[in-house]
Amino acid sequence: MTELVHYEQSADGIVTLTLDDPATRNALTGSDMVDQLLAAFARIERDPGVRVLILTATGNVFSSGGNVNDMQRQIGPEVGSAALRQEYRHGIQRLPLALHALEVPTIAAVNGPAIGAGCDLACMCDVRIAAETASFAESFVKLGIVPGDGGAWFLPRLIGMARAAEMSFTGDAVDAGTALDWGLVSRVVPTVELLPAAQALAARMAANSPDAVRLTKRLLRESQHVRLDTLLELSAAYQALAHKTQAHADAVGHFVAQRAARKPRA
Repeated sequence: MTELVHYEQSADGIVTLTLDDPATRNALTGSDMVDQLLAAFARIERDPGVRVLILTATGNVFSSGGNVNDMQRQIGPEVGSAALRQEYRHGIQRLPLALHALEVPTIAAVNGPAIGAGCDLACMCDVRIAAETASFAESFVKLGIVPGDGGAWFLPRLIGMARAAEMSFTGDAVDAGTALDWGLVSRVVPTVELLPAAQALAARMAANSPDAVRLTKRLLRESQHVRLDTLLELSAAYQALAHKTQAHADAVGHFVAQRAARKPRA
């Protein structure tokens, strides 16, 4: 099996997954790409040493989204609508569920165009950093189809309903500068600085208590769909766990020691 997703892990627990299928411009469908991504996510979930995930791609395209050759197969009369529905449910739709559920922070380092499902893949991550050459297109309507992988859920939560509707109804691409203005990405950097910028951000996250970071991510996720009183109750329970971790004890001890050292001696 061709390796379409490269897995690298640094000593400080930062995993970098790199899409590498130049023949299809890193298309997500019509290959083993989804299965290899899912296997990588499962590996991350099993490894308590992982602290942050960076998702990027080789070449000058982040992902072209769906494979048009595979779409030709789906059009054919030998594939019924019921079978297609199951293909989505047991195929690419596993991707947003698995990536969204990862406990560790996820950073998309978008090195070029992120088209259709490729745009949605970036949106599934917690943070997006874009190269100056990046662009984003929710382009399904241009092929006469709909966002089948959760894009209609992710995109409005990132940029608001009106701008998500504009992108989804026109299918037009927005450049990196517009993506920054709209809040789709948190920063834009020169292409050569993309991976170093993502790694530096990941290192700042990895430097914090892994338990606290994971619990904080879960609170942010839950805050999207629960009432305030429910979130506060969950926060109290998570805080009780955090207070008992060694990382918290060490941080408080370090702070107290520093404060004592700064006090003037009589």
